[in-house]
Amino acid sequence: MTDENPFAPPTPRAAVPSANEPRTPAADSAPEPEARPATGPGAQRPEPAAAPDQATERLPQQPGEQPTAQLPASGFLTTVAAPALAGAAAEDRHGPHPSAHPTPYGTDTDPHATPHATSHGTTTRRGKLGARAVSAVVLLGLLAGAGGGVAAFALLDSQESARPANAALPEPAAGATQVERPEGSVAAIAAAALPSVVSIEVRAQQGVATGSGMILKADGYILTNNHVVAEAASGADVTVTFADGHEQPAELVGATPDYDLAVIRVDERGLEPLVLGDSDDVVVGDSVLAVGSPLGLEATVTTGIVSALHRPVKAGEAAEAAFIDAIQTDAAINPGNSGGPLVNSAGEVIGINSAIAQGPGTAAATGNIGLGFAIPSNQARHTAEQLIETGTATFPIIGVLLDPSYQGEGVRVSEESQQGTPAVTPDGPADQAGVEPGDVILSIDGRPVSVADELIVAIRAKAPGDSVTLQVRSGGEEREVRVVLEERSSGR
Repeated sequence: MTDENPFAPPTPRAAVPSANEPRTPAADSAPEPEARPATGPGAQRPEPAAAPDQATERLPQQPGEQPTAQLPASGFLTTVAAPALAGAAAEDRHGPHPSAHPTPYGTDTDPHATPHATSHGTTTRRGKLGARAVSAVVLLGLLAGAGGGVAAFALLDSQESARPANAALPEPAAGATQVERPEGSVAAIAAAALPSVVSIEVRAQQGVATGSGMILKADGYILTNNHVVAEAASGADVTVTFADGHEQPAELVGATPDYDLAVIRVDERGLEPLVLGDSDDVVVGDSVLAVGSPLGLEATVTTGIVSALHRPVKAGEAAEAAFIDAIQTDAAINPGNSGGPLVNSAGEVIGINSAIAQGPGTAAATGNIGLGFAIPSNQARHTAEQLIETGTATFPIIGVLLDPSYQGEGVRVSEESQQGTPAVTPDGPADQAGVEPGDVILSIDGRPVSVADELIVAIRAKAPGDSVTLQVRSGGEEREVRVVLEERSSGR
């Protein structure tokens, strides 16, 4: 194997006289400008080493043999290998090569071997290049490069056909129409919403969680998801980063895992809050913007439409699952968007981005697939007001246990108690309305239900004290019953 460059012209070699043969001065023995003058009348251009053991100085082995010293094949001036040749440079560290012919890209000698000065006299002299000499060589190289550049430009100037007559690129015409961003455009809505959206970081012993939030009130109240700041209840540090880049520590005001909502507060005044709109006015097909910090990318805006309403979404762990009567959107939502606002074309918040769908078989969220879910703004308003005023939130119940194994039409009330809890709570709302164990609930307020989660999220979308109408089947008979929802406290 050889490191010789097959594309480089061959390097002239000067014959090296043997020990018993008189030396004859070579025609090209004049020293190069960079080289130290060679001693003796027979100074010649060095011959590259021909074997690995010639990378270092040879000592005389027999009487009468003259000592010789070998230079690195590329001469005195050491060059730095280009990044593209890093692999070759790494290979050179393994030792001297079988052939030491030079390449134009640098020295091919062993980097551990010491360079030697050219000397064919009776004395072997170790060649060294002092700091001043190095500076002079580098300066000469720079001056030569500059001179070459000036000469090249002069040559091009003398050959008008070698360069374009005019390299100016087309420019917009004077008075050309500017991009219009009228009120209600995506750009205008984003510009109004972004200053009121924050990035949230929670540092706990087990790691760092990030999410998004929206400013609720000018005096520092911020709304986000419970799962974003859940560790704050155990003393984790919460930091809020605002749109202008400044940061503030935050404290937890209140949270509820039942709705996956939380309120935190920073010690700051004069903030610009976003307006919570009426989510009951939302219809499928409405244009929306999702604003937040997906994957830590702050102040990100994505667009889409409302894809569906009243999606029953169960988010979180089984012990603290949130049941959301969600707004579905195809606006891109990714991890980190949690807690950020879903904004309509009027610039009002109609939902709090909270969850994304996962493909079958995936154990963790992998990113946007066009199926994102937001907590309706009416639910967020009611819960946030409770958290600010009391630190806790409530949710409504009808007082029954549902049978998860039932596969028929509607949702069936359990026939037996579960872990000591009766199927129908005595004197609870359902009991007072006449619902019995084993009854099947077919609809709520005229909306059919086919799985337990649909019934639960429909009830959670109401407020304690509201009344609902249930279509109930007992045996072969169906009837409507009116149930007044009862309040249960949750949160911390």
